[in-house]
Amino acid sequence: MKLLFDLLQLFGVSGEETPTSDFLINYIQRRKRSWKVVPSIYHGEEFHDCILLKFGNPRTALFAHMDTIGFMSRYENQLISVGGPEIIDGTKLVGRDSMGDIRCTLKGDEEHFFHDFARGIDRGTRLAFEQNIRIDSDFIQAAYLDNRLGLYAALEVCENLTDGWVVFTTYEEHGGGSMPFLLKFIQENAPVHHALIADITWITEGVLPHEGVVISIRDKFIPRKKIMDRIINLAEKSGIPYQLEVEAYGGSDGREVQFSPYAIDWCFVGAAEENVHTPDEKVSLRDLHAMVEMHKYLMKNL
Repeated sequence: MKLLFDLLQLFGVSGEETPTSDFLINYIQRRKRSWKVVPSIYHGEEFHDCILLKFGNPRTALFAHMDTIGFMSRYENQLISVGGPEIIDGTKLVGRDSMGDIRCTLKGDEEHFFHDFARGIDRGTRLAFEQNIRIDSDFIQAAYLDNRLGLYAALEVCENLTDGWVVFTTYEEHGGGSMPFLLKFIQENAPVHHALIADITWITEGVLPHEGVVISIRDKFIPRKKIMDRIINLAEKSGIPYQLEVEAYGGSDGREVQFSPYAIDWCFVGAAEENVHTPDEKVSLRDLHAMVEMHKYLMKNL
């Protein structure tokens, strides 16, 4: 689990994904020679902080977003949400500006919230939840399991992948925006027909811990039934525990696949968590294992 612990310690609030991107590219460069297939790697300023890995002859692309929700300093001691964090009075926040490290407390409520740092914080500084990783035989609990678990699953898929794209995206938590140029690059260089989204969903009355990875039939957006039927059939054949989700709200990088000018089918496949967008997100380790194994199976068989 060292890789997952390392991922959870990274700073990556939307728009400031560089520390996470740097960690990923360094990890990929170290590990790639031990993978079944050494991928072509695309990254650099023309891709902003995104990373694309092309293995063999792709049919399917796996997407995992590397950014997190958080906060941005405004004027005086005011804060603004980045993405949709839960506003919980007393939550510890961390960050860094031109004068050094920051550790402060979130104060207020959903209408008005601020920090209590002893000095002013540079305008536009991003702050994240202070990390506190807890793990036992059944669960992992920490800030930013969404979407560090997606990154973890995608890197595990890389170990034995022979054909496919694995893509690490940015901005997902705050409106998206990297997917259009990533999809254009993929379709111009090694086009695919399918996209899998490695992300985290939520526990509901119909989605429970320890019941397997979630395959989302719909969130706010609706993938094509033809591909969903195929994926569910494959999931059944795999023997990997899974559960089906039907929701009216929520979204992921799948939205931008659907809204793109490319005829690419997509499906969200991910573990479900409690305490969404708080410092105490909680996921079943069995469901995490099923998430990794299902992505491996679908990338091979879809």
